[in-house]
Amino acid sequence: MQIRMVTLQAIAAGEITLAFRRWDRPRVRVGGTQRTSVGVLEFTSVEPVDAGGLTALDAAAAGYADLPALLAAQVGDGQLYRVGVRLAGPDPRVALRSRSRLTPKARAEIATRLERLDKASKRGPWTAQVLALIADNPGVRAPDLAAGLGLETLPFKRDVRKLKELGLTESLEVGYRLSPRGRAYRRGARPDRLTVTAPST
Repeated sequence: MQIRMVTLQAIAAGEITLAFRRWDRPRVRVGGTQRTSVGVLEFTSVEPVDAGGLTALDAAAAGYADLPALLAAQVGDGQLYRVGVRLAGPDPRVALRSRSRLTPKARAEIATRLERLDKASKRGPWTAQVLALIADNPGVRAPDLAAGLGLETLPFKRDVRKLKELGLTESLEVGYRLSPRGRAYRRGARPDRLTVTAPST
């Protein structure tokens, strides 16, 4: 579920507890979670509602100045849903990627996960190349990095997210960089996982 940064910050502060969305079907479920830049959100309720039944309390809980402002924002087609939301806790990836020391077991687990990603890819091994590209080009726009690999931006971003799930990369306002965990892994990785030809951007 797309949520603006200012809204995420208000949810984290406990100032916003509701969101309203028009969907053809529910896109989140009660008890489901979503990782965001402010932490892990939990969806506490998901219920279809009629716009005519919304109240000033709904507007306040969703961060709107008043009921007319809330109603004016409910544009588009589809069923209107009232979604309860709260901050459930910190994103576990934040703690994971901050670890600058790796045990042999942790290093082996990372290597195994990367090998699986490489084997599952239709275009062949890619993880070492993308890690090297990000290491050499911190803060470079994703479209520019993708173009250097001959990829479209969205597939490239999907690949980077897979590395982020392992705690190896982190997003910047523009582009990416290796996390402390990612740098630690590359320092001790096998030479054949480090020596890649990073295309020019």
